Amino acid sequence: MRFSENSRVWIYQSNKALNDQQAEELQQKLNDFTQSWTAHDHQLLAGAQVKYNRFIILVVDESQAGASGCSIDKSVRFLKDIETEFGIDLFDRFNLAYRDGEQILSAPRAQFEELISNGKITADTIVFNNLVKDLNELQTKWEVPLKNSWHQQMFGKLLAI
Repeated sequence: MRFSENSRVWIYQSNKALNDQQAEELQQKLNDFTQSWTAHDHQLLAGAQVKYNRFIILVVDESQAGASGCSIDKSVRFLKDIETEFGIDLFDRFNLAYRDGEQILSAPRAQFEELISNGKITADTIVFNNLVKDLNELQTKWEVPLKNSWHQQMFGKLLAI
């Protein structure tokens, strides 16, 4: 399925990585959900992807039908069920993900700050900006150096100069 670069995006980050089998099972559940996802009885042009066995990316191309409050509520209820089923937390916005070489790790805010203070996370460390709003931003502003993300505003004072 092809989506406009203006398609709306929501990113949910798991507090822990899923194994390959769990990621495949989750992907099938996401496919089933997005195929039946509606807004005011209109089918949404939607898709979803499990990325890096840690992120769920939901996409809606609103050129056909826009996501409404009710449809977004449906997705949140679905994701809450996913949390329970897989034993993960998808709604902790202060669990921050970053790259350590090829590995993707996450840390709660206090630990993330400590990693910066200790120099293990630097201005050049790739972080995940889960606040991107559309596919264009997903492709250009999701995986970026800390210095180019909102993380800079929040944690920049901790960076060694």
